[in-house]
Amino acid sequence: MRVTWAGGTLTFRLDPEDEITGRAADGYPVKLATNSCTITNVPDDAHPDLFAVAAWTVVAPWTRRRIAFDRAISAELARALHDGWGVEAGPVGADPRPAGDTLAISYSGGADSVAAAVVYPDAPFVHFRRAPHPRVPNRWPHYRSEVLARLARQTGRPLTEVRSDLEYTLAEPRPGYPEHHAVAAGALLNADLLGLGGLAFGYEIGSRWLGGGRYLHRFTPDNPMWAPHGMWCRLFAAAGVHIVLPVGGVSEAVTMRLALGSELAAQVRWCLQGTDGPCRTCAKCLYKELIQAAVERRPLDTPLTADHPRARKWLRPPPYGGQEMVEYGLARIPGIEHTLFAGCLEYFEASEESTSWLDHCYPPALAEIPEPWRDQAVSFMTAQVGLMTEKEIHRVETWGS
Repeated sequence: MRVTWAGGTLTFRLDPEDEITGRAADGYPVKLATNSCTITNVPDDAHPDLFAVAAWTVVAPWTRRRIAFDRAISAELARALHDGWGVEAGPVGADPRPAGDTLAISYSGGADSVAAAVVYPDAPFVHFRRAPHPRVPNRWPHYRSEVLARLARQTGRPLTEVRSDLEYTLAEPRPGYPEHHAVAAGALLNADLLGLGGLAFGYEIGSRWLGGGRYLHRFTPDNPMWAPHGMWCRLFAAAGVHIVLPVGGVSEAVTMRLALGSELAAQVRWCLQGTDGPCRTCAKCLYKELIQAAVERRPLDTPLTADHPRARKWLRPPPYGGQEMVEYGLARIPGIEHTLFAGCLEYFEASEESTSWLDHCYPPALAEIPEPWRDQAVSFMTAQVGLMTEKEIHRVETWGS
């Protein structure tokens, strides 16, 4: 793989052994659509290691043996790429980038990233906004990036908005991040300007520890995306930008409660399709409504019924993505047996007692937060959420077994 940056444009050329259809770090297949993308509102004089990591978040799925950048990188960064992915990276010759003092929030406006912002009320925001690509048609026109950007601006926090068409490098499964970490490309390139030493994401216990979503449905302490000893965290650290997961030890029930009880509640929006409010009919709206109804102890409020196409996954046996939150909702939502989730009841014996661990914080997640920002997270979680008991910790560590 050969990579060049010029005028905010990343261009890459595959080597013969590279692949058009590759796999992201979580094993998901992604097919390449085009070999260039742009990132705007970023400086052109960032440290070369920052350019390299930003580029790697885009090209990693398709690179097999080597990557050649158009500027020298540090030996430390080259080592992190080799140790994590087995690729030879160069040229080597730059001094390492020292970490800054500032922690910023990679802010999407959803409940999880808002909860992360609640933990660190003084942290500035960096918001990634999808931009059109000059050569790739938009096959996902219902995604309302301008709505999310407007809500981010309404928060009143210091905000850096970065626009990029990097999601259109994917032909399949749809426009999206080649790697989960590509959402940080703009923050990485602004790291010198903002003095960043850490970048906080809103990934919660399901994403970090329970193997939810596209991952294996089991306890995953070695999660390659988010474990501090994993390849991605070590790569970011080599560029002086530590990955921080402020809510990595709590469930989506906790992040929902924190977000809706915060001063940013009016700007919370997880829906990617609604304009004046959530669309209420997309899969994400349905899942988040399940969580919100459980947190608020009220009946489910959705126009979707069991005969709707988006209900099909809930008519099949588990496992489900976010399965821990499905159990949480089944145990708390009045009248759940009269909704499209009724069929799920036959697969679980969920009760408030059996799911109470999801109301507390898993302590090892706090130990993973880099030292400059750890004490604040520990104080917040201890006072506002509460730490898990030994029995609850065991529940996490035997998840899926």
